[in-house]
Amino acid sequence: MWSWDAFFSILTSTQLLEGAWVTVWLTVVSMILGLVLAVVVAVARSSKFLPFRAVSGFYVWLMRGTPLLVQLVIIYTGLPQVGIKLGVIEAALLGLVLNEAAYLSEIVRSGLLSVPTGQTEAARALGMSPTKVFRVVVLPQALRVMIPPLGNSFNGLLKTTTLVSVISVQELLRRTQFLVQVNFRVLEGLCAAALYFLLLTTLWGLIQKRLEVRAGRGYDRNYRRKGRTDMAALDDSVIDAEAVNR
Repeated sequence: MWSWDAFFSILTSTQLLEGAWVTVWLTVVSMILGLVLAVVVAVARSSKFLPFRAVSGFYVWLMRGTPLLVQLVIIYTGLPQVGIKLGVIEAALLGLVLNEAAYLSEIVRSGLLSVPTGQTEAARALGMSPTKVFRVVVLPQALRVMIPPLGNSFNGLLKTTTLVSVISVQELLRRTQFLVQVNFRVLEGLCAAALYFLLLTTLWGLIQKRLEVRAGRGYDRNYRRKGRTDMAALDDSVIDAEAVNR
């Protein structure tokens, strides 16, 4: 029979709160490191150098084609056989980062490809360095495309962290399993964990919405206040160049 006392006891347990904290920081760190690696992979996949494209393509194919659960077990139990010993936290982070970066790289690559080539060509014609072109021209436009899918990936990663419990990481689900074994209240424990995940994903949903609104509003505000943006200036330079060619 369902027990409200057991449910609230598990829900307010310090062990569950500590597990929720582990889930949050594990998600944030994995997302940040995964995004950094994803940018490198996305640039490599867009490179004209064949070995870069081949290696990055193979990496994405491998990570996306195999289950994260299998990857975690291989990292945790397989690497020590070749002399690489990792703790449970290090193994979990490595598995999450490598897996997440493969998916994020496609989001980053699609965002970069969404920027018209005329924008970068016009920026180079104005004498901008490649780094400045990427920072001023490409990245701001690509971010507006990437923010929604990146936010969804973060939301999914919050729940995906439950898989690291198989290598004994003391995150939310692992702590819940421990409390269930002590109290013999499976349903109450899992419902309490589900409520924590629902709260975390809801809070992130609000943050993501603010980020999306802020990104779009900032773009529109620049047009309204300044009358034109750097991107508009680049568009004008393209128009002027076409007029000269005619």
